[in-house]
Amino acid sequence: MGGEKSFGVALRGLRQRGRLTMEELAEASGVSVRAIGDMERGRSRVPQRRTVVALAEGLGLADAEREALLAAARAARPTRAVAVAGTAVPPRSVGDFTGRGLELARLREAAERARVGVGMSVAVVSGPPGCGKTTLALKAAADLAEEFPDGCFVVDLHGVEGPVDPGEALLKLLKALGVSDRRLSQEDAQGRAGLLRALLGERRCLVVLDNARDEGQVRPLLPAGGRSLVLVTSRRPLTGLEDVDRLALSEMAQAEAVELLRRILGAERADAEAEAVARVAELCGRLPLALRVAGNWLTVRSGWSVDHLVGRLADEERRLGALAAGDVRVEAAFELSYRQLTAQAARMLRLLSLVPGPDMTAAYGAALTATGIFEAEDVMEELVEAGLLQATFTGRYQLHDLLRLFARARLSREEEPGEQEVAEDRLRTWLLDTAAVAGRWYKPGYGAPPSSWQGLVPLETVEQARAWLESEAFAWLAALRSAARRGEHTRVVETADAMEWYYHVSLYWGHWPEVFRLSSEAAAALDDPYLQAVHLNYYSVVLGRCEHRYREGIERADEALECARRAQDASQQGWALVYAVWPHRQLGEVQEGFDKARAAADLFEAVAEYEGWIDAMGMSGGILRDLGRGEEALARHERVIAFLDAPNCPVSGHAAGHFRATATEALGQDCAALGRWREAADHYRNAQVQFNRIGVPHREAEALLALGEALIELGEAEEARSCLRQALAFGDAADGTELKTVQKLLDSLPSE
Repeated sequence: MGGEKSFGVALRGLRQRGRLTMEELAEASGVSVRAIGDMERGRSRVPQRRTVVALAEGLGLADAEREALLAAARAARPTRAVAVAGTAVPPRSVGDFTGRGLELARLREAAERARVGVGMSVAVVSGPPGCGKTTLALKAAADLAEEFPDGCFVVDLHGVEGPVDPGEALLKLLKALGVSDRRLSQEDAQGRAGLLRALLGERRCLVVLDNARDEGQVRPLLPAGGRSLVLVTSRRPLTGLEDVDRLALSEMAQAEAVELLRRILGAERADAEAEAVARVAELCGRLPLALRVAGNWLTVRSGWSVDHLVGRLADEERRLGALAAGDVRVEAAFELSYRQLTAQAARMLRLLSLVPGPDMTAAYGAALTATGIFEAEDVMEELVEAGLLQATFTGRYQLHDLLRLFARARLSREEEPGEQEVAEDRLRTWLLDTAAVAGRWYKPGYGAPPSSWQGLVPLETVEQARAWLESEAFAWLAALRSAARRGEHTRVVETADAMEWYYHVSLYWGHWPEVFRLSSEAAAALDDPYLQAVHLNYYSVVLGRCEHRYREGIERADEALECARRAQDASQQGWALVYAVWPHRQLGEVQEGFDKARAAADLFEAVAEYEGWIDAMGMSGGILRDLGRGEEALARHERVIAFLDAPNCPVSGHAAGHFRATATEALGQDCAALGRWREAADHYRNAQVQFNRIGVPHREAEALLALGEALIELGEAEEARSCLRQALAFGDAADGTELKTVQKLLDSLPSE
């Protein structure tokens, strides 16, 4: 194998053979997603041996393949890096520059390294159109001018439209540095580049190469070292350049965006409508170009209120058109980059505007375009290179809000309506199918996906399933809402049903009542009493557990009971009775709860519904404890544990783990009610370990709180403090009321 390209091709081939995405290889090897992508596409220098070894281990290569990959890397590595140089016009000052403190500090550090001749002498500032790259570079040049006594020079390379020839830029820089025409006439292009390198190496100059098109345009203008500093701005990250410092720029922080508007409008006017100014900043996506256009609109139209502009910008279809002042148009900045895309990348950008979330993975692109994951990843990387899509270190991609509006406008203009609908259907189908397969990992009788399932993401373990459901929650919930609006009742019901056990894991996600409201409405639309009973039961549980709407929970359970009776389904009748028990207890209606729990247990036992029987036994045991009958409660919960521990127990998997942990915690509560605090503490410890093992954080926090209370009763304050602090650390994953109790207990303990 020879050449850098061959190494990238080899790496990509091995990754695809192993059916690994870049993100998965990054996780397995410890090498960043971005670095892997750059290597595969030949946009970065070949890595050092230790990096290649890490990649080989992540790929699981045999010795021979590992050595072959190392050999490809050695062959591709150049013996000596080649670098080059420069261009000219004095930097202008930036009067109302705002924010970007961290970025300016990075550039000051680069200037200091250049001053002492240490480190990289080139910094690339990249980012999407309108993010303020040029403004930042000019501000840095103005601030650092005194550090570079031999001159500061700026050249606009016009990279997006009508790019300047590198040779022309080279001549301008050399003339600005005082090289005579006679001397220039004696050198060819290579000689002039060498002359610029020499001059920048000898002198202390700061050069801004603004708006670079690609690596080829700036390579002849870069120094090989010395004490000069070159700042390059580009919409592209220019990943093919070696030995450069990189600074990725995006939108401003909200406070910075508001401050920029204040400076443009004047503090008095801005502060008089502070809320409206903040809203303008949000509607502009905190993009500096858009903020400046909006501010200019208001300064020219002094009779307008800021709130009037908010009204114009609030209309998504008109927002980009409204962000134009004179010859400065936000949409035009996007259009220039869009025109340079390949047809495939332009279509991908248009379709990505359909993604219902703030970020995405390559799988979204694959679903939208009906291509493979690797093909989609390639096209999305082209968008990253064009500065129209941002790649994060987690392997996800982000589309700026204003770029999303731009892409959506192009979608409706350039795609046939039918094509757009087909793409939306593909995305919705993929999201909901994947959510159902992932959710069923927790559901008894399912577990791992069937061998026939071919998905765009790996769901081979329960950990992968949970990670996908959590990371893509916003998107699959949006897809569920869309399916409900479109009357896809069966799909809504099937997706929600798959979540029957998963919701226990993320009880405080915040959207479960909506999920099961939608599914119960879909079941009603299907006019299926059995499905109505099932989904009203689910809805009943989450109303009480998630939102403490106990009376509504009981009402939904009663409705489910009637539907189950119409369907003549004893199992769902039992669940309707069980799901009413806990809200009855919370409302102090103990006898009603006990009667329903006992009736449910009888129903479940008659139809051999073991999960229901366990639940009903546990519920009735809890009520017996409430009634002061602690020994009877203890006996019921011990009976549940014995059932679960039996050699041929019909309940297994996540459900069995959940029931066992719940019953163990209940044993602790029974012992506590009987004043047997040492036994209670032991049961709580055991329950905490079990909840941790099955990954139910809010129940783990609950067990830690109970353990802390038991230890306080035992006079073991230090261990109690440790347990309570662990519970507090769960934060939003735990019940807020319980966390308040934890804090009160901590405050009551003697100081350390």
